[in-house]
Amino acid sequence: MSDLLEAQIGALPHLGRRGLETRWRELLKSAPPVAFTPDLLARGIGYHLQEKALGGLPAARRRKLEADGEVAARPKPSLRAGNRMVRRWRGSTYVVDVVEGGFLYDGQTFPSLSEVARLITGTRWSGPRFFGLVS
Repeated sequence: MSDLLEAQIGALPHLGRRGLETRWRELLKSAPPVAFTPDLLARGIGYHLQEKALGGLPAARRRKLEADGEVAARPKPSLRAGNRMVRRWRGSTYVVDVVEGGFLYDGQTFPSLSEVARLITGTRWSGPRFFGLVS
């Protein structure tokens, strides 16, 4: 690792929350996650700096490793009848039950979790993302 990279990573814990948020925006061109602690912000920035300086794993190589079973692919959420999802959104709590053939919300069965999220929010949402099943 180069001295410059080591110095950049070493300085992260001394930036404070605002400094880390600013650095995150500069590097990642997006707002930092609100729930991240300063430690997590510093780790994420450090990872990104290393990946940028040293290169990340090429997408083709990652796919090959996943296909060979060397790297675990992200697991898809598994929902079974009887599972319950609870989401607090804009001051209200929403409860959705997984039933055979779909999702039960407010006395109605929906074939798709995204339809439930769309009904709740009034906009197009990924149902699994809205209910926190995927990031």
